[in-house]
Amino acid sequence: MSSTENLRNEVLNFGPKIKEIRNKKRFTVRQAALQAGISPSFWSQVENKKREIPKPKTLQKMATGLRITDDEIFKLAGITKDQDNLPTKSSHYYDLTEKDEKSIDKELEDMMNGLDSKHSLSFFQNGQELSDQDKELLKASMRQTLELSKQLAKRKFTPKKYRNGEE
Repeated sequence: MSSTENLRNEVLNFGPKIKEIRNKKRFTVRQAALQAGISPSFWSQVENKKREIPKPKTLQKMATGLRITDDEIFKLAGITKDQDNLPTKSSHYYDLTEKDEKSIDKELEDMMNGLDSKHSLSFFQNGQELSDQDKELLKASMRQTLELSKQLAKRKFTPKKYRNGEE
C-alpha cells in the first residue's frame, strides 16, 4: 500500500478514531464538545463521517475536548507538522499535568455522586430533579471551574524558581 493510500485510510477513519478515544475516556459527545467550545452536532457529524476533517484550529479545540495533544489529533487527521503552518501550543508551568487531571476527575466524580445521594445537597430546578442533560452541563461547568482554579493556584503558589522564567 502506498503512503497516499495509507493517508487516505487515516483520513477516512478519523471520525471513528475520535469516537473511540472519546468513548475510552468516557466522555459524551456533549461533554467533549463543551470542553472544546464547539457544538455537539458538529462533533457528532465529524465522528460519523458526515463532515470532512476540520481545520487545524478546530482540531486543536477537539484535542482539548478529548484531553489529547495537538500532535496526536493532527496525526489522526493525517496532518504533518510542516503542513498548513499549524499554530503551536506552548506549555507553561501552570498547565495541568496528568496527575492534576486525575485529581480533577476524582473530585468531579465525588461531586456527581453526591447529586444522587439522599444524604447530601441535591440540586433542583423548579422543584424537579435535574435531568441527565442538565447534570451533564453541570458536570462540564464544574470541570472547567476545577481546571481553572487549579491553574490559578499553580500561578499563584508556584515558587519563582520553578516558573521557567515566566511571570
